Amino acid sequence: MNKFLLLSFAAFAFFFSCKKDTFITSGDAQVGFSSDSVFFDTVFTSTGSVTQAIKVFNLNDQKIILSNIKLAGGSNSPFKINIDGAAGPSSNDIEMKANDSLYIFVTVKIDPTVANLPFLLYDSIQVAFNGNSRYIQLQAWGQNAHFLKNELIKGDVVWPNDLPYVISGGLVIDTGAVLSIQKGCKIYFHANAPFAVNGTLQVNGEKDENSKVYFLSDRLDDPYNGYPGSWPGIYFGAESVDNMLEYGVIKNAYQAVAVEGPALNANPKVILNECVIDNIYDAGILGAQTSIRARNCLITNCGKNILLGYGGNYDFSYCTVGSYSNDYIQHKQPVLILSNYIDEGNGPVTSSLIANFTNCIFWGDDGSLDDEVAVYRQGDSVFNINFSNVLWKVKTIPDGVQTSAMIQNEDPLFIDINNQKRTYDFHLKKESPAVGKGKDIGINFDLEANPRPASQTDLGCYQTQ
Repeated sequence: MNKFLLLSFAAFAFFFSCKKDTFITSGDAQVGFSSDSVFFDTVFTSTGSVTQAIKVFNLNDQKIILSNIKLAGGSNSPFKINIDGAAGPSSNDIEMKANDSLYIFVTVKIDPTVANLPFLLYDSIQVAFNGNSRYIQLQAWGQNAHFLKNELIKGDVVWPNDLPYVISGGLVIDTGAVLSIQKGCKIYFHANAPFAVNGTLQVNGEKDENSKVYFLSDRLDDPYNGYPGSWPGIYFGAESVDNMLEYGVIKNAYQAVAVEGPALNANPKVILNECVIDNIYDAGILGAQTSIRARNCLITNCGKNILLGYGGNYDFSYCTVGSYSNDYIQHKQPVLILSNYIDEGNGPVTSSLIANFTNCIFWGDDGSLDDEVAVYRQGDSVFNINFSNVLWKVKTIPDGVQTSAMIQNEDPLFIDINNQKRTYDFHLKKESPAVGKGKDIGINFDLEANPRPASQTDLGCYQTQ
């Protein structure tokens, strides 16, 4: 019996040894990584060179051949790899023992002074085996910039336009603090980086393109630079006061401007002068029982361009608000939605709503909407909504609103709308029905600082020249 057991053990050991020496060729084979992504977050103030290591594991009890490990960007990539001592960008037929591992060393070399370099550089390492492919994602900061992570602004802070600002993790203006952003600043937000304003935000842009202040996603590479919802947006909290954005451009956010709660003084909580809000996944402007004043603003191609709920006090003049369905956002919601209530528990809770819209355009197309302005009312709270000298796409005029000198369901004739190419020019053609139909309200310039003649002022944010 003991002899039999001894022979059985020897046979088992021989079999197990032979198994470890054979190669697994099944598609069910498993390969693991110490990490499925590598991020180089060094602040590059001169030419930077950093190395990180990734470990590749053979998780099988048999040998395996990795048919290929390669850098997707090849020799042109800013990343370089070394595969267990062999220089990349690729290596073939790599044999790994059962339960063994190997190293891939990754280096990135960047000259941050190159002006057209993206802020984030991307590549990937492909590991191919038994008909399968696994990927390790590579990211690195590209340009030199102010890199801020989980930043809290306290006191009075001024941002100059010496370098761009790249925000990850989030940016918060503390209660009582003031952040002043100088003309020409460009602020880029990572996908995990909301901008929360509990104090005061002052954006001091000017009319020239290089003097405006830009709030954008840090994904500047195609096709990601066109994706809406690429960063959370700017949120003005209940304690925030005296916010003003002049010549600000906000693009590709989830919600561009979200404002909560009444103003704590006689001023509007948020003033938007000559601002552009574009390609926003959810709401371009979201107001909840608050106060917003907007002048010469362009608010376009958002899931919901303007949503003002639970009452508040609003004044919009010379604004162009338009949406067209495209590959990224389907136009399914009215471009302007107003309500004086929210639904809570046992029913609606109302608040007074005062809203004035003067010399504006509200238009949408390539959707199924007859009414681009929707108004909802509950209860008996103050409800005062006025539209004056407005061109809108509306089949049925909402109940409870006052109107004068309206242009209804006439195409505003924007200069160029091309959904396939995603190019939009919301200037008015000279034959537009909106030309010369505004009334003088003391604003003698447009979004581009062109003059508006008092007697022949156009509707919307642009005056024809």
